[in-house]
Amino acid sequence: MLQAALQVLNDDGLPGFTMEAIARRAGASKATLYRRWPTLGALMVDAMDATFRPFPAPDTGRVEDDVAQVLEAFVALLEHTPFPRLMAAFIYAAERDPALAGLHGDLTRRRREPLIVVLNRARARGRLPADLDPEVVTDLLTGPFFYRRFIAHQPIPPGLVRDVIARVLGGDDGSTGHR
Repeated sequence: MLQAALQVLNDDGLPGFTMEAIARRAGASKATLYRRWPTLGALMVDAMDATFRPFPAPDTGRVEDDVAQVLEAFVALLEHTPFPRLMAAFIYAAERDPALAGLHGDLTRRRREPLIVVLNRARARGRLPADLDPEVVTDLLTGPFFYRRFIAHQPIPPGLVRDVIARVLGGDDGSTGHR
């Protein structure tokens, strides 16, 4: 049912995202869907959550490599899956529905967690400054990829992950000074 929901959202967009269309695609009844998900928003959140799982938080011992692994997985998600189109529909719906906006916020927090874990671990090990704000740094690390994909509609160049990491975590030479 969750896969059917995403297929409907991908194929028909938000206007076609109805319990009827999802039930038809899943070969289930609307009553079955409503028993598990009282609203379309709840179904959309569960479908996105089940399909696009958070990435694991790597621990290579080098913060730049850990961050690169998470960002490379994120770039692959943006470039090789229907995630961008589905996320755009989800954001659009969340802007119009306060309950869905709250669910979207929860989903987003779970997706940010791997980078937060990596940054907090590196800070605890003395590899990043003690006063580093992991929330802000996560925004700075992921923002360029969201911008290029969702706003500028430009491809993500192969070296962008390492370039962003160097500029955000260390400066132009890529060193953090806190290895």
